[in-house]
Amino acid sequence: MVKNSFISVISQKEKDENKGSAEFQIVSFTNKIRRLTSHLELHRKDYLSQRGLRKILGKRQRLLSYLEKKKKNKVRYKELISRLDIRKLKGS
Repeated sequence: MVKNSFISVISQKEKDENKGSAEFQIVSFTNKIRRLTSHLELHRKDYLSQRGLRKILGKRQRLLSYLEKKKKNKVRYKELISRLDIRKLKGS
C-alpha cells in the first residue's frame, strides 16, 4: 500500500491558510477514512483501527452536520460534498 496514493482536494496554498476550517478538517478526515478502509480490507481483525475509523467517521459526521445546518454555509456544504463524493444531497 502506498501512503501517498490519496491526493488531497485542497491545494497546498489553501492548506497553509485554512488548517482550522471545517472544510479542511473534513477533507483530512476523508483521506484518513479512505486510508483506514483500505488497511482494513487487508487486516480484517485489526480492531483498534476499526475503533479509530468509527471515531473519525463520527467527527466527520458532526462537522458535516455543522456545515449543513448553518444557513450561510449551505453553498460551501454542497460544493464540498460534490467534490469529495461522500454523501447524497437531500432532494436530489
